Amino acid sequence: MLLKELSSLASPLSQGQVEKLKQLTSELSAVQLAWVSGYLAATANAGQLAPAAQAQTAQTVTILYGSQTGNGRGVAKALADKAQAQGYAVNLASMGEYNVRQLKQEAVLLLVVSTHGEGEAPDDAIELHKFLASKRAPKLDNLHYSVLALGDSSYEFFCQTGKDFDARLAALGAKSLLPLIECDVDYEAAAGQWHADVLEAVKPLIETSSASVVSIGTAKAIGESEFTKQNPYSAEVLVSQKITGRGSDRDVRHVEIDLGDSGLTYQAGDALGVWFSNNEVLVDEVLAGLSLAADELVTLGTESLSLKQALVDKKELTQLYPGLVKAWAELSGSAELLALSEDKEQVRHFILKHQFADLVTQYPLSNNSVTLNAAKLLELLRPLTPRLYSIASSQSEVETEVHLTVALVEDERHGSARFGGASHFLASAQEGTQVKVYVESNKHFRLPENPETPVIMVGPGTGVAPFRAFMQERVAQGIQGDSWLFFGNPHFEQDFLYQTEWQQYLKNGDLSRIDVAFSRDQAHKIYVQHRIKEQGQALWQWLQNGAHLYICGDAERMAKDVHQALIEVAVEVGGLNTEAAEAYFETLRSDKRYQKDVY
Repeated sequence: MLLKELSSLASPLSQGQVEKLKQLTSELSAVQLAWVSGYLAATANAGQLAPAAQAQTAQTVTILYGSQTGNGRGVAKALADKAQAQGYAVNLASMGEYNVRQLKQEAVLLLVVSTHGEGEAPDDAIELHKFLASKRAPKLDNLHYSVLALGDSSYEFFCQTGKDFDARLAALGAKSLLPLIECDVDYEAAAGQWHADVLEAVKPLIETSSASVVSIGTAKAIGESEFTKQNPYSAEVLVSQKITGRGSDRDVRHVEIDLGDSGLTYQAGDALGVWFSNNEVLVDEVLAGLSLAADELVTLGTESLSLKQALVDKKELTQLYPGLVKAWAELSGSAELLALSEDKEQVRHFILKHQFADLVTQYPLSNNSVTLNAAKLLELLRPLTPRLYSIASSQSEVETEVHLTVALVEDERHGSARFGGASHFLASAQEGTQVKVYVESNKHFRLPENPETPVIMVGPGTGVAPFRAFMQERVAQGIQGDSWLFFGNPHFEQDFLYQTEWQQYLKNGDLSRIDVAFSRDQAHKIYVQHRIKEQGQALWQWLQNGAHLYICGDAERMAKDVHQALIEVAVEVGGLNTEAAEAYFETLRSDKRYQKDVY
């Protein structure tokens, strides 16, 4: 009760620090809480706490992260650990938990931020990004800062959010400790170098102490797992079952994985990170096309292994990036590929439709009398990175299992089958196959704190996965009704994912209503955005009654089309003009009533 009152009062703590204080004290008994309260009061009265509080801004390194998939949080956490090991007081927080009013008090600010979608800030960085770009942003003449930007050079607006932060802080008078660091998907080495460089750069500005100083922001979260992206858990596949019909043009799998005694926990809305191995047939094709020996010994870091094993387990083969296309164009001497590599838009489209094996086949090096040795090949290829899948189950229902809904990515090019790396690995996994996994928390895709709050879920295709988890969680909590699902796919008979489960939820009253759009079952195509427009009156009323709105699935088209349909509902039913409708949904987003999990 005391902490509930604390969070509602004006406080020197940020909202994120208040939440962590709640978390840290949640496991203490009444006697233990009383002791802590007395200890803090006595320390403050003795004058020991006040100087520390006064020194907070002058002697603290503040590290903020904006992270959509967890990479930014990992880089920031590692920096915080290194800073503390060197004796610095550290305040580590998500940008979404940071009190922007504190900004003008900071002396040293280190930012780690990724870029999402088409140059957009990740969810937890949106508010700070907007604040810095607004007229409310203060002059920051006393601030020293550094920005590490994470991105993917396959996208047009590479590291754009980091560039925005760097430019805006400089414009507000802050002094840059180091030039902006732009990291591609293989960011580990660059991030590690930045850690060393930036901690050296802050030395003249911050006094170190032999005391162990830990801010609330850096305390290890209760329940945080020892298994991470860098240290995944080797789990066992229980089931990989096709759930689309024989006549479907897509292969969607329901995958069940046993977490055993790992202690891994997750919440509805979280994602599972999956490390995978490249298909050996694909690897053999690449080796044959380059006339390289599979058993040649190579070195990656400190590890010595065969070239084939390196390509199976260590290197990315199914996703290209612009730098590789350009390098291959120069190696092959192909005029066609050279011309294409100079056009950013053409490269983007090329990357979506080709894999490395296609480069080897379609633009052979033999035409240019160029040979490629094993070391150069490994240098060209990016490190293998795990894929994130929205979790399709609630632990309240399945306990030590985790379920995924996986669409097999498959295509045929020039007579050769091409598959997505992770989806093919999971789709072809037999019972007992080992798979390395970790849980990636997604605080920006959560059921409402009040379980009685109505929810509207828009999830076509495999975007329905987290909503299966939502429904399992609500049923486990004993919540009935006030839930509405919009689902779409090509054909009712072939592609209605988890059909019997949804029908059972409806029958039991756990799900209030479902609206479906099977695009190919009639002459004109019908998608979920059309159903949203058709049900605009009821949907608007749900929103007026406080409903939370969720969208999961394709970011490129579906999420944009659904958002546009929502704007039109706000205009046509809600009586707002377009500008006011956009502002309305922006307010819902700020209030965490409009959440997206898009990819």
